[in-house]
Amino acid sequence: MDAGTDAVAPGPIQSALYPEAWDPSFVDAEGRSLHDFSYAGYHNGEREPSADLAGPIIDVVAMGADPTGASDSSAAIQAAIDAASVGGGIVSIPAGLYRADGALRVEASGVVIRGEGADLSRIYFTTSASMSQRAHLSIVGAVSSDLELALASDANALSTDVWVADAGDLAVGDDVDVGWVISPAFVEEHAMTGVWGPFNDEWQPFFRRTVVAIDASASPVRVGLDVPLRYRALTRDGASVRRARGLLREVGVESIGVANAVTPDEAWAENQVHAIEMSGVRDAWIRDVASFPSPGAPETGEGAGAHLASCGILVDASKRVTVADTHLAAAQNLGPGGNGYLFEIRASSEILVRDSTGRAGRHNFIQNWGFGTSGCIFLRVHSSEGRALDSRGGFALLGASEFHHSLAMANLIDSSVLDDGWVGVNRLTASSGAGHSATQNVFWNIGGVGVIRSFQYGWGYLIGTGPELRVFTTGVPWEGLDTEPPDYTEALGRADDLMPRSLYEDQLRRRLASTP
Repeated sequence: MDAGTDAVAPGPIQSALYPEAWDPSFVDAEGRSLHDFSYAGYHNGEREPSADLAGPIIDVVAMGADPTGASDSSAAIQAAIDAASVGGGIVSIPAGLYRADGALRVEASGVVIRGEGADLSRIYFTTSASMSQRAHLSIVGAVSSDLELALASDANALSTDVWVADAGDLAVGDDVDVGWVISPAFVEEHAMTGVWGPFNDEWQPFFRRTVVAIDASASPVRVGLDVPLRYRALTRDGASVRRARGLLREVGVESIGVANAVTPDEAWAENQVHAIEMSGVRDAWIRDVASFPSPGAPETGEGAGAHLASCGILVDASKRVTVADTHLAAAQNLGPGGNGYLFEIRASSEILVRDSTGRAGRHNFIQNWGFGTSGCIFLRVHSSEGRALDSRGGFALLGASEFHHSLAMANLIDSSVLDDGWVGVNRLTASSGAGHSATQNVFWNIGGVGVIRSFQYGWGYLIGTGPELRVFTTGVPWEGLDTEPPDYTEALGRADDLMPRSLYEDQLRRRLASTP
C-alpha cells in the first residue's frame, strides 16, 4: 500500500517524536522514540578528519611511480605506504594517472593516502583474477580479543553502562565490543526460527564502543561506554564485553580518483571486488574520492565507460569512520553474489556517509552481511539508476539501496534523495537467511522520485518525504511478515516543511552544546 501524503496544516512541521525540548530519553505514549544518532563519524562527529597529521610526506613519484600510466606503479606506491607505516605519514599522490597491476595494503595506524584532487590524482587497478572478496586498496587492522567479561545483569537499550562481576585489567580508553550469542531464544523471539542460520549459536559483536569510565567501587562493577547501546543485551543470550586489540587509528584516503573496471568477462568471473576496503579501523576517513571511467573498460559495447568491476567502498568491523564528498558510479557486475554495492557497511558502528552519490550500482548504499550494523548515518546522499540483474545480460529489476541482512538497528537516512529507492523488510531466506533486515531505522527528510519499502521489525520511522516519493509500510505479505506494527509515518509529502532539515546535525548540535 502506498502510504501517500499526510494531511497536516500548512507551515513548518516539528515531528511529534522530536519536540523542541527533545532529549534522548524522550518516548511517546506508544513507546516510540528516536535514537540519538549524533555519535556517528570520525571521533564521534566531534572533529573533522585531520588535515594536519604529523609525520613525513612521501611522494610516490619519488619512489618510482609513473604518473603517465604507461607502467605499473603498484610496487612504488606500496613502498611509499610501507615507509609511511613506520611511525605514520602521508603518502602523496601527485597529479597524474597511475596504473596499478597489483593490490595495495595499509596495515599501520597514522597512514594517509592523499592526492591533489579526485579528478587530478587517479589510480586505476588492472588485476582481476582471484580478486573475489578482496579489495584493490585495503586498510586493515589485525584485530583480536584478549579479554571477555560476561554481563552480570541485562543492559537496556539507550544505556551507556554495563555491569560485570570483575573488570580485570580493563582500562579507560580500551576499545570493546558488546555482543551476545544468536541463541535459539533470541532467534525465536524475533520469529526467525528456520530463517536465520549462518550466525546461529555464535557470539556476534553488536556494538563497537570505547570505555570511558570504570567504577570498581560498585558491585557489580560499572563499565561506562562512550555511545549508548541501541538494543537490549541479555544475560540469557550470553551477553558480554570483549576487549578489541589492534584497530588501526587515524588512517585515511582523500582526494584521489579510483577505477578498477576491466573487461566484462573478467568482471563477471569474480564476486565482491571492492576498490577500497577499511576493516578493523576507528577514527578513520575517506573523503573527496571519486570513481572514473577505467582505461581497462571497453570503449564500446557491454561495459563501455564502466568505473568499477563490481563494488566500491567497504567499511567492515569498524567504528567512527567518516566517508564524505565521495562519488561512485557505473559498476560492471550487477549480478547476485554480493556485486554492485557502491557504499557498503558491514557489522560496524557509528559510520557517517555524507554528501556523497551512488549511481548505477546494484545497491548503491547498503548494509550487508551479519548482525551488528547500528548507529550509522547516510546524510545528504543521492542514489540513482540502481539496477539489479539476475544474471549477466539477464532480467533487470530496480536496484534499491537497502538494509540487506540480519537486523540492522537504529540507523538513519537523513536529508537524502532517492531516485531509485531504499528497502528495509523481512527478506526471509534470501541471502542465506537475511530475515528481518531492519529495526528502529529512521528515514528523515527524504526526496526524490523513487520508492521506500519499510516493513521493519518492531518500529521503523518515516518522517518527512517528498511529494513524488512513494512510501510503502504495508502490502507485500512476506516482506511484512512478523514486522507489526506498521512503521510510524509523519509529514509524508511534506519534506520541505520538516524542521530541522537534518536530524543528525541537530542532534549533534544539541549534544555538543550540552557537553561541558
